[in-house]
Amino acid sequence: MFRRFFSRPQDDAAQAPDDPFAGAGDDLDYADDDAMAAEPPKWRRYALRGAAGAALALLLLFGILAWTAPLGKALEPLEEPAIVLEASDGTPIARRGQYKAEPVDLAELPPHVYNAFVAIEDRRFWGHWGIDPVGIARAAFTNVQEGGVVQGGSTITQQLAKTAFLSNERSLWRKAQEAVIALWLELWLTKEEILERYLSSVYFGEGAWGLRAASMTYFSKVPGDLTLGESAMLAGLMKAPSRLAPTQNYEAARERGKLVIAAMKEQELITDSEWNAARKAQMNPGRENLPVGSYFADWISPKAKERLRAGYGETRVRTTLDFDMQKAAQRILTDRLKSSSATQGALVAMRPDGRILAMVGGTDYETSAFNRAVQAKRQSGSAFKLFVYLAAMREGMNPNSMVEDAPVQLGDWTPSNYNDGYSGPITLEEAFAKSSNVAAARIADRVGVGAVKKAARDLGVESDLGDDLTIALGSSSTTLLEMTAAYAAVAAGRYPVEPYGIEEAEDESFGARLGRALGRKGGRLGEQEDMLRLLHAVMERGTGRRVNLAINAYGKTGTTQDNRDAVFIGFVPGLVVGVWVGNDDNSPTNGVTGSNVPADIWRQFVLAASPEARAAEERARRRAAVAARQRAEEEAAREERDRGMAIIGDIGDLIAGDSDAGRRLLERVMRGELSADAAADQIEREVDRMRDLSEEREEQLEDFEDEWREALETYEELGPEQ
Repeated sequence: MFRRFFSRPQDDAAQAPDDPFAGAGDDLDYADDDAMAAEPPKWRRYALRGAAGAALALLLLFGILAWTAPLGKALEPLEEPAIVLEASDGTPIARRGQYKAEPVDLAELPPHVYNAFVAIEDRRFWGHWGIDPVGIARAAFTNVQEGGVVQGGSTITQQLAKTAFLSNERSLWRKAQEAVIALWLELWLTKEEILERYLSSVYFGEGAWGLRAASMTYFSKVPGDLTLGESAMLAGLMKAPSRLAPTQNYEAARERGKLVIAAMKEQELITDSEWNAARKAQMNPGRENLPVGSYFADWISPKAKERLRAGYGETRVRTTLDFDMQKAAQRILTDRLKSSSATQGALVAMRPDGRILAMVGGTDYETSAFNRAVQAKRQSGSAFKLFVYLAAMREGMNPNSMVEDAPVQLGDWTPSNYNDGYSGPITLEEAFAKSSNVAAARIADRVGVGAVKKAARDLGVESDLGDDLTIALGSSSTTLLEMTAAYAAVAAGRYPVEPYGIEEAEDESFGARLGRALGRKGGRLGEQEDMLRLLHAVMERGTGRRVNLAINAYGKTGTTQDNRDAVFIGFVPGLVVGVWVGNDDNSPTNGVTGSNVPADIWRQFVLAASPEARAAEERARRRAAVAARQRAEEEAAREERDRGMAIIGDIGDLIAGDSDAGRRLLERVMRGELSADAAADQIEREVDRMRDLSEEREEQLEDFEDEWREALETYEELGPEQ
């Protein structure tokens, strides 16, 4: 068919009508040479065949596109829509991912909105067939003049073809594909449909895909409410969405918007008055100021994405994070480390059931996003002794069992206590409270490393653990999160405790919840009472006594060799908190131990996070204040009695004939050590007593009384200032 269409017809006029041999011998073989001579040259035949093949291929491609191409792809929602993570009270805490809203309807948009895009991106959009030769030539000429690519020639249809069907590859072949698809789109869709798909799918920066998402992101309004200036600013973003985003570079976005307005005026899409008003208009682009990431958001995002379904807009996920606790945790940890030789730290706070309330993975997320609460595996030191003593309780020991706190050789290992202090035979409770290393080593040797590891595994520790006795002193590296969860198991009396950060789905079936619960291997912690006793002893009289609270508190310190890591993990009713401090390069700190810096952070945070702890501390403070006042009053009364006795002694001296006694008594009164009335009363009582004792001195006493009263009257007349 194609050959017949493209072949040249024979010239019938070239054959003489009166040729007597015309048609003669047509069936003879020797006529084939003449017929072959009349055919076109081979190169022409090949060219025609090639053109026909190309046309056929083009028609075939169009057919395939018409049959298989996803025309609606540009309008489809993202498979992973943006996530807005919310704290437990609904406060947004982080935004992740790309944001694409519902498609726009051109009929619902003011003309100035879509005209802004046409004016700056494709001024001949309404007239071309997907490819604009004039635009391509203009762009090529401009690029040659500028010595680089400063202007593109792609039409809006080509841009739609690229975003909907093609990758971002830059090649001639991809441009050819783009052109073919653009032609096909023009055949298949109306101009309005093409523009709607373009506006609904193009990228505007800040994770916003489509005009609806962009107008909400930058101006908090629907596209139909955009002003001319706002529309021009959004249209201007097409050149470089991320670089020109008004939230990042307002002045550049504003200048680009002015170019769009000028192009609209030049193309008579707006009036002079509209142009003048728009270029002077003030705009306040912005968006809800949410961090893209945080330590908690990094940890919970993979789990949050498991709940996502393809959709428009943003998916809001309610987490367990307590907004106020999180702020307090970050502030307390950062402030305390400023006066410490440790440069980094981490904090995890959870309920005994594993519900995460706060998570701090470092001093500054912007400087380092590495989450030291979850990703860092560091030695926990004596905090690991929790599992040693749990294994001991499982073997039949109890807090009153005895252990030798003395030097010991265990194979080729000789453990030693901090500062080489030893106490001899002591109870397990005392050994745990003072954090005896040799006692823990002896216990581990007795119950076996396997029993210690099993205790750790049962309480949720999943990190690799060593197979030698040094495990008793925390030589294996673990994460702060799993260690805190292990202590939460003791607080809860059940194991293991699985940390979680997303609220349970309201529509989750009972069967699904039951199945998940039955799938957990664990149970009730029968040794809880004994373990609580050990942990409480640490706070009352052990290594944690400096940070003990008025409320029942339980905890354990941990310090590794050369003070490289310092840990404090503990809990009060309803709140379990773990703190780690150290240096990222594992260098030693200067005197930082589990009982100082991390313990201080722990105590400050617990008081900030637990109303019960604060109330108990306030009650204790008031009791202490009352006791202090009582002591002060008792001391004042004692001093009063002492002064009274001194005056009485002076009276005795006076009675005995000491002429200076009266003056000394008067001086005491004038110095305010005793009121005159009180002194007089005491003198009168003493006089009465002395009168009863000796009538012989009655006259002498009367004389003394008269002298004293005269002196007192003189004092009152002169006044204290004399």
